[in-house]
Amino acid sequence: MERVFSNTRCTFSLLSLLLLFSSVSSLANAKTHNHDFVVQETKVKRLCKTHNSITVNGQFPGPTLEVNNGDTLVIHVTNKARYNVTIHWHGVRQLATAWADGPEFITQCPIRPGGSYTYRFTISGQEGTLWWHAHSSWVRATVYGAIIIHPQQGYSYPFPKPHHESLITLGEWWDANPIDVIREATRTGAAPNVSDAYTINGQPGDLYKCSSKDTVKIPINQGETSLIRVINAALNQQLFFTIANHKLTVVGADASYVKPFTTKVLMLGPGQTTDVLMKADQTTGRYYIAARAYASAQGAPFDNTTTTAILEYKSATSKPIMPPLPAYNDTATATSFTTSFRSLRKPIVPTEIDHNLFITMGLGINQCPPKTRARNCQAPNGTRFTASMNNVSFVLPSNVSILQAHHQGIPGVFTTDFPAKPPVTFDYTGNVSRSLWQPTRGTKVYKLKYGSKVQIVLQGTNIFTAENHPIHLHGYDFYILAEGFGNFNPKTDTAKFNLVDPPLRNTVSLPVKGWAVIRFVVDNPGTWIMHCHLDVHIGWGLAMVFIVEDGPGPMQKLEQPPPDLPVC
Repeated sequence: MERVFSNTRCTFSLLSLLLLFSSVSSLANAKTHNHDFVVQETKVKRLCKTHNSITVNGQFPGPTLEVNNGDTLVIHVTNKARYNVTIHWHGVRQLATAWADGPEFITQCPIRPGGSYTYRFTISGQEGTLWWHAHSSWVRATVYGAIIIHPQQGYSYPFPKPHHESLITLGEWWDANPIDVIREATRTGAAPNVSDAYTINGQPGDLYKCSSKDTVKIPINQGETSLIRVINAALNQQLFFTIANHKLTVVGADASYVKPFTTKVLMLGPGQTTDVLMKADQTTGRYYIAARAYASAQGAPFDNTTTTAILEYKSATSKPIMPPLPAYNDTATATSFTTSFRSLRKPIVPTEIDHNLFITMGLGINQCPPKTRARNCQAPNGTRFTASMNNVSFVLPSNVSILQAHHQGIPGVFTTDFPAKPPVTFDYTGNVSRSLWQPTRGTKVYKLKYGSKVQIVLQGTNIFTAENHPIHLHGYDFYILAEGFGNFNPKTDTAKFNLVDPPLRNTVSLPVKGWAVIRFVVDNPGTWIMHCHLDVHIGWGLAMVFIVEDGPGPMQKLEQPPPDLPVC
């Protein structure tokens, strides 16, 4: 018996040493990648017209950052454009490095024209596809790019290695200066003009004027399997995506692996990424890759055009085959897709909840004060559009960031009274009383203690109009336990919670006239904005901020601010 215990101890010790060696080896293989980003005006011609567009390094889309899990990125950003800018590394956890997260006036003041700032952060425990984009006004309309995260060296994908990989970044294009578009809407109080085109890797495709010669072509050989990374970088629109005659096997989303499932159509909200495997198993030919709007807001104008690229088999010269796409308002297809995600491996889902929040989110209307000029009140019935969470329309500070104010104890920048539930209970997805259409304004935050466990019921409302909202939380991934339509009912809907293998995401599609429930463990100190990723809604106030205190351990504390942090 003693020999058995001795062998067990030896085996355990050997295992421990192997794990330790593996961990040290992974750290030793981790690299630091240095990049220079120059934000500048570049002449970009689309739809027959040339614009002075804001780009990074003269590229549209911007540079793709390719790293391994565990690597560190050091990115020196110089602003040579005429607008303020910040860069957000969408979906990167930023553990203890909130100063590098990027949202304007949340974690930093903007980089002014002529200024610079160096972002430093490490990719930790994430593999798949993320992306980066400007987080200041509507600059991100043209300032964005991909982040591809490969497994640590010595590790492989949890699926057969594909023959090759392709990147598809979906975008939105205005035949105008996007900053002028949002400034006009801010002046009038009305909704901004919708885009004139969607793009794939910066190009509109064959169905738009003056665009065919630059349509993106993705080559493939018969019988090969390709890993296709799809990013929705559009400013204000959820998008359906498909490839004619080909099935897509989803294997990842938001830099987390998922149980593979097969579909013909993807639906991505702005901010979301999806990794798919596609086998070239069709007759040699040319097949359109296509994307167009999923428009859930009844009666709201939207860009109803279709962007295309071409999947091109070797030696094929035939006319491309066009795929069928869902109807613009096909919520059933969108829901079938979003509810198919499951984590690949069994996660540890928090069950004992310390903060149980119920947050309503939707649009609203501000009544114009007496004697306001009509040209400044061009929303319905002489009003101005707004948006809110729990009836609070979020207002960005203007003189200092929330993170600086929190870290340095600067008073008067924010208040800590963001409500854990709506101030009034009502029929959220029914006919909402006009008395509830106008929210209050404020820079209100909700404080969280390190190590606490949080559940949030996100509840859509039917104020003015209901629609699907892509809700993004900075600094965290979260488990999506369930989603549904109507008003969330804690007595019956908790039975729908998936506590076994819920997907881990950083952006959740809140169903039109519906709800979604997310959970996460508070393990990252800093100030983290949660907002709708339709940029028009951020400007209207569809956001709030969590402040997370430092933890007790040395690795659980926010780093000190870097010396080159921009000043306001």
